[in-house]
Formats: sequence, C-alpha cells, structure tokens
Amino acid sequence: MTESPAPSRTAPRRRDPDRRQRILAAAARLVAERGYHEVAMSDIGAAAGIVGSGIYRHFDGKPAVLVAMFDRVIDDLTRGATDILSRGLEPSQTLRELVAAHVRITLDDRTLMRVYHNEIANLPADDSHRLRRKQRLYIEEWVHVLETLRPELDDAVLRTLVHAAIGAVHSTLFYQSGVPADRLAKLMAAAAEATLFLPDAGP
Repeated sequence: MTESPAPSRTAPRRRDPDRRQRILAAAARLVAERGYHEVAMSDIGAAAGIVGSGIYRHFDGKPAVLVAMFDRVIDDLTRGATDILSRGLEPSQTLRELVAAHVRITLDDRTLMRVYHNEIANLPADDSHRLRRKQRLYIEEWVHVLETLRPELDDAVLRTLVHAAIGAVHSTLFYQSGVPADRLAKLMAAAAEATLFLPDAGP
C-alpha cells in the first residue's frame, strides 16, 4: 500500500515592508504634480505598483494618505530638532544646526515638502488641528533659542524672524534654481542665518 503524499502547504504571504513608503512616495509625486483633488486612490496604487485594493491594506482612503505624508514631514523635523537641542550646544550653534537640519530635510524631500505647503487646507479638521499644533511646537523651539541670543527683541519680532528664516529655505521648493545641491544648501542656510542674526532687527 502506497502512502498518500503529504498535503502541500502554502508559504505564508509576506508583507512588503517598503510598500507603505512606496505608496507615500507615489502619492507625493502625483499630488505635487496634479493637486490633491485630481488624484484618485487608483492612481496612487498604479504609480506605486500595487494592484487592486492592496493600497487599502495600508490606508483607509485618500485623506489617510495625506495625513501620513504630513505626519512624516513634521515628525522628521521634530526628531531633528530634538536631537540638536539635546546636545547642549551654545545657542548660536544650536540655531545654526536647526537651520542646517531644516535645509537638509527640505532639499532631500522637496516633493513631499511641496505637498505639505500646498495641501494643508485639505486635511481632515481633527488632523489639521493636531498637525498645526506640532508645527507650532517646532517653531517654538527655534523661538526659545533665538530669544537667548536676542533678548532685546519682543516675542512678535522673534517669531517673525523665525518664520522669515524658514520661509527663505522653503522658497527653493517652487522653482528649479539650477544650483548644485550642495551649494544650494549652503546658500539657503546662509540666507536663513542672515535673517535670524540680522543685527538691526529691533522692535
């Protein structure tokens, strides 16, 4: 009597650990090019190489994709700031490190940062409040450091200088300068530092 062959076992399906990041990268490209309302979940899935409903295993819908993109931006910025502030550097060096980190993140992921700028109004209300609060706390860290260097300035001026410095960095998001990346990073850092350390920025 011959033995029956053992039933074959199908190997457990392995989830691609990079799939979520592929989805976010594809979504950032499409939203930056077309705008949030012109991009469908099927477009994102196709651009990420995901067939059918596979995208819904990672995100409930298009708003969830947008929220995840925004969380990534502010979390990257906040992590960098927390690391810098933990080093106990002199305030002037701390501020320069904050500028350098912001420049690096902005230039390394221009597409995602452009989406962050252009599409914040399309966030669900609860997520918008939460993310704006995280953004304010990030700005607050810069303001505290600048205040130790510029105690003669009032709070409104300090915040204006911080926003102006960050705005100088973000100006690179909306045009192609043709300047090599390493030189562009130095130029943007110099522009932001000049704004923050401007000697005649009194009240």
